[in-house]
Amino acid sequence: PEVISGRTHKATVVDLSPWVEYEFRVVASNSVGIGEPSRPSALLKTKAAVPVVAPTNIGGGGGSRSELVITWEPVSEELQNGEGFGYIVMFRPLGSTTWTKAVVASVESSKYVYRNDSITPLSPFEVKVGVYNNEGEGTLSSISIIYSGEDEPQMAPAGASALSVSAAAVEVSWLPIPWNRHTGRVLGYEVRGW
Repeated sequence: PEVISGRTHKATVVDLSPWVEYEFRVVASNSVGIGEPSRPSALLKTKAAVPVVAPTNIGGGGGSRSELVITWEPVSEELQNGEGFGYIVMFRPLGSTTWTKAVVASVESSKYVYRNDSITPLSPFEVKVGVYNNEGEGTLSSISIIYSGEDEPQMAPAGASALSVSAAAVEVSWLPIPWNRHTGRVLGYEVRGW
């Protein structure tokens, strides 16, 4: 801390965080050394302010057909800067000029799911997440690209064949389903026998 003249009996403390409780002590010093600190002052909370820290790690994707799942890392309490804290989620299809805006009022939230039957599978969206409190809207994150949910595969694997390899085992093979821009990647197959 800055050293204050011995004739001064008050000082302004700057660069404190908004909406945080502080207590203060004063220490006297001279050429010999530093004395004992005063007893702590009463707790004092600084005034609220508009939040300035945007959520980080904007991500998402996955989900079901006709869903856009958006996730983020919640903002810690000491950076919320006031009461009534929440998140503003903004998104638009890639190439569109109009943003859709949603408000998530829960402080602990880290996810928003937008459902709309008109969303085509694996569509790219531009997404940004911001913050607000009772003092107003704060900072928005930078834009992230997130894809809507995939659709189930629309075709069955072709070329299925079976080969007996022992009295208790059969080897089954098939041709893989090609990747499809509208339904997504195949994560696995299920082999049924009867």
